[in-house]
Amino acid sequence: MSAGITFDEMLAWNDQASQWWKAHLDANPNLLALPCGIGGARDVQEFVRHIWGAELRWAQRLAGIEETAREKIPAGPLDSLYDLHGQAIAIYRALLAAPENTWSDPYVLKFDWIPPEQRTVSRRKIAGHALFHSQRHWAQLATLVRNAGFPSQFRGDLLFSPALT
Repeated sequence: MSAGITFDEMLAWNDQASQWWKAHLDANPNLLALPCGIGGARDVQEFVRHIWGAELRWAQRLAGIEETAREKIPAGPLDSLYDLHGQAIAIYRALLAAPENTWSDPYVLKFDWIPPEQRTVSRRKIAGHALFHSQRHWAQLATLVRNAGFPSQFRGDLLFSPALT
């Protein structure tokens, strides 16, 4: 066994967290209307849209397929947002299963707010960023709902994930 964490394991951890939040939000739909303010989101539903929308858009970028325009990402309902996650997971699984993918190949980010000298990174770095992006936001959401008086019991730490042994 390698000492390193694989993208397959990170993807499984990501999927586990998304499944947990989908079930929790289905069981507690009032949480979707909680004011949020993280990343400019007005409420939790908009924040979840950001999480799963970004997941899909990063996967599409890495796969070299047409990126869903931000304005085409649905605002809801939750099932429609969760479908974005499902699409992203399918793309990542295909990328990880394809032996011809070279994760060290350069990827040029097309964001004007990133200095030109920092725009070229490896595809591996993009995948790592995309998968950690969701996990970081789920942790923020757990804090937000707890502070609003709705403890979630979210155990999203890698330590508690069955994705790794």
